[in-house]
Order: sequence, then structure tokens, then C-alpha cells
Amino acid sequence: MRSIQFVKMQGLGNDFIVVEGPAVFTAGEVAELCDRRRGIGADGILAVTRGESLVMEYWNADGSAAEMCGNGLRCVARYAYDRGWVKDSGFTVMTPIGPRTVRVETDVVEAELGPLRVGDVVVLEGRRYTMVDVGNPHAVTFVDDVEGIDVERIGNVIQGHVPGGVNVEYAKITAEGVGMRVWERGVGETLACGTGMAAVAAAAQRQHGVDVPLTVVARGGAATIDIRAGVAWMRGPVAYSFTGSVGGP
Repeated sequence: MRSIQFVKMQGLGNDFIVVEGPAVFTAGEVAELCDRRRGIGADGILAVTRGESLVMEYWNADGSAAEMCGNGLRCVARYAYDRGWVKDSGFTVMTPIGPRTVRVETDVVEAELGPLRVGDVVVLEGRRYTMVDVGNPHAVTFVDDVEGIDVERIGNVIQGHVPGGVNVEYAKITAEGVGMRVWERGVGETLACGTGMAAVAAAAQRQHGVDVPLTVVARGGAATIDIRAGVAWMRGPVAYSFTGSVGGP
């Protein structure tokens, strides 16, 4: 393995290997680095490139490139801000699906996830799912008991019904907001998913009349989702785990 310097970061337990770009990885390299037993271990790899624009690239743990990652975007924002790559706490990050506005408040980061498009309700494996686009695809279903769902098995099955795959969210309206679990395309069940939290909020607003801003609670923690003029915003904590290097002689 080639030598790589990295920072490990996480947003709500959704964890990433962060490297300074430009960077190119093969699918095999990404999978090797993200392996939790033989590599560093992560839900994906983020490359942050400074220049005329601050650029974010993201690969899922299986090596596939992803269109968008909400918690990853928030980690990228703090990474760049803490290194003095930007002058102000509010700035723009160029993602694979276009520019996104972010604001860093020490260990809390707010990020514009992008336009929300709530689509049709479809029946998959006997359950009703609301299709939501947050720059990447989501299928949201409301259940009576999120802890009673076999997310890993069912989420994987749902992929076979959606061309190109889909992120799958299981949610329940609670007194505090919405609780959820998520199966991420290219990763499996994760502790949180920023765009998935936005998709859940949009589906809850459409189907159940829930008001925003809304607290969405994933297994890794809670974040606030707001929808302003059809655009999703996420605010929540971001933290460093450790730094290190791999590979080389």
C-alpha cells in the first residue's frame, strides 16, 4: 500500500478517512483502507483539495464514488476551517453535485445539503417507501419500531428493486422529533447519514405534517434538519478521532 497521511473524523458516528487532495484511489484501495479489521476503518474516504475553490470528493467504503455525503461535507468544512484554508467561518465547498454553503461554529457545523425532491410512494417487499432525492437517492419508510427492523438484511434486499441502488431509511415519529436507522448504499448500516436525515425530515413533513426545523435522531446522535425554500440544511456536531499514516516502507 502506498503511503497516505490521514485524519480520521466523524459526524454523529458516521466516520471518514480524510486526506488532502488532489487524490485518486482505486476501488480496491478504498475498500482496503476502510476495512475495519485490516485497514483504518471507515464508512468512506474524503479528499479535500484547496485552491481557487475548496473541493470535496467522496468514496463509499466499497470503493464506489458517491454524489453527496452530508456528514462528510460537514467534516470537510471543519477540516478546512481549522487549517486556515478559508478566512471566514461561512464559506462554499464544491461537491460532485455543485457548490454547497457551510458554516463552522467550533465543533458544530451547519451545511446546505441541497434541494429536496420528494417523489412517489412505492411498495417494495410489502412496505411503502417514499422516494426522496437529496442529490443522492433515498427510500424512506415509517415503522412502529425502528429497533425491531433487520436493517442490514432488508436494506440490502431493497437495492435489487432500485436501479443504481438507494439509501434506505426506517423512521418513527416521536415526541422529540423523528428517530431513524439507515442502510447506506455502498456501506451497509451506518450510525448516521446526513442526507438520509434530511430525506426522513422531508418525508415526515409530507406524510405526517411534521414542522421543521426538526430534530432527527440516528443511532450515532441527533442533528437539526431545516428545509428553507425547498433546500435542506443540517446542523450538528463534528469531531476528530485521530491522525495517522499508512503504507510506505
